[in-house]
Amino acid sequence: MTDISFKNWTAMSDAALMETIGKFVQHHRLKQNKSQADVALAAGMSRSTLSLLERGQKINLGSLIQVLRVLDLLFVMDAFTVSESISPIAYAKLQKNKKQRARSKNTNQNPESEW
Repeated sequence: MTDISFKNWTAMSDAALMETIGKFVQHHRLKQNKSQADVALAAGMSRSTLSLLERGQKINLGSLIQVLRVLDLLFVMDAFTVSESISPIAYAKLQKNKKQRARSKNTNQNPESEW
């Protein structure tokens, strides 16, 4: 699980995706040398619920988040970050409306001004 792999996520079935998530959680739990009982207790769930997760069975989304928190794996939430982007056309319109140069506030064109 530590190597960089490229999977066709859209081609995978829901069951295969859940199994992948379960293996991810199990891998990191074992890497941290934590038992199912310890992680389940810290996450506020039963050991059998954690076992279901690790086997790729359906569980509550809140339970998954709690397990990720206990295992310090919330970095995976970065994949769900939504960033606002602007289209090139909208950007060009914004740039067009920007001031291109400063205008003189002195409307007096008298050469004998305060200089």
